[in-house]
Amino acid sequence: MAFTLPSSTRQFAFNRADHVGSFLRPAKVHEARAAFKTGKLDTEGLRKVEDAEISSLVEQERAVGIKSISDGEFRREYFHLDFIEHIEGIKITKNTLTGAKDEATVPTISVVGKLKHVKPIQLADYLFLQERIDPSKKEVVKVAIPSPTMVHFRGGRSSIDLAAYPNLDEFFEDLAAVYRQEIKILADAGCKFLQLDDTNLAYLCDLNMREAAAGRGEDLNTLPRQYAQLINSALRDRPAGMTVGIHLCRGNFRSRHFAEGGYEPIAQVLFELLDVDVYFLEFDTERAGTFEPLRFLPKGQKVVVLGLVSSKVPQLESKEFIKARIAEAAKFAPLEQLALSPQCGFSSTVHGNEITIDDQWAKMKLVNEIATEVWGPA
Repeated sequence: MAFTLPSSTRQFAFNRADHVGSFLRPAKVHEARAAFKTGKLDTEGLRKVEDAEISSLVEQERAVGIKSISDGEFRREYFHLDFIEHIEGIKITKNTLTGAKDEATVPTISVVGKLKHVKPIQLADYLFLQERIDPSKKEVVKVAIPSPTMVHFRGGRSSIDLAAYPNLDEFFEDLAAVYRQEIKILADAGCKFLQLDDTNLAYLCDLNMREAAAGRGEDLNTLPRQYAQLINSALRDRPAGMTVGIHLCRGNFRSRHFAEGGYEPIAQVLFELLDVDVYFLEFDTERAGTFEPLRFLPKGQKVVVLGLVSSKVPQLESKEFIKARIAEAAKFAPLEQLALSPQCGFSSTVHGNEITIDDQWAKMKLVNEIATEVWGPA
């Protein structure tokens, strides 16, 4: 089931069964986070609880056959903000949570000054996890960070201080440089598998989102290419031994989505211009469209991980249905360039999706079993 990525420069043995990165937070993490917010637990105490729960998570991942080991994003409240807020020049406005179901409007990201990388962001978390994997079992640490596009899309020009960046080209250059510095730190520490989480390219497949972006003054003909250039610039100096994946989804908050539409509007840019090795793509419902855009996947290069198992609903998919969907996808891209995962994380924010932890592991066990039956044992 493990295989070498079909590229002359990437030698990472990628697994056919994978996941997006986040897992439902256990009760002890929720309790510790609540105590931290009220001052009953300090930073060291919170991290101690997270350390223990992440160590247990590694064992759970291993038990269901996961090879790309994640910390479940247990240390984060939001998949993107807890990274982006450490970049100098960025201001995060987190809106007050209200309502019986702990609802929240989308936090806002503003660029209020020159962007700078001032300290390692993911290094300590990576090193903690690296000590707990077993490379002899072909395990590798998966480090998931938000795509740099997350800093730009929702606010556009109006969210970027004009005095700091009268020219947006300089903004994109500085943003990419910040990411290059962080990626170098991770690479120097031994990171082999980096994943960028990007909702915005998928949002550009949604008619309403496209209209909103146009209303902010964006050129929809050039924006996908501009984002590809930004991401490629961020990845420019990565070493040959680092495999990079990108995950696209249409939103994931308490089992809800925020956008719809197939990949066709961005497919050619996505597959032909974006310098990544692996695509984690949402395909669990009709909102993601058909598999036809996979025809742009370069033959003999790159891998698409089909997000066919839903992380949003508790019902367990049938093996026969998922296998049939894989066969359908293989009409547009070679089977050897496909793999399987849930369509998104189980907990992109601390709130988590409307499923149970038992549901979550049943889903991951199913992914591993189907991958073994379709592509063979690991």
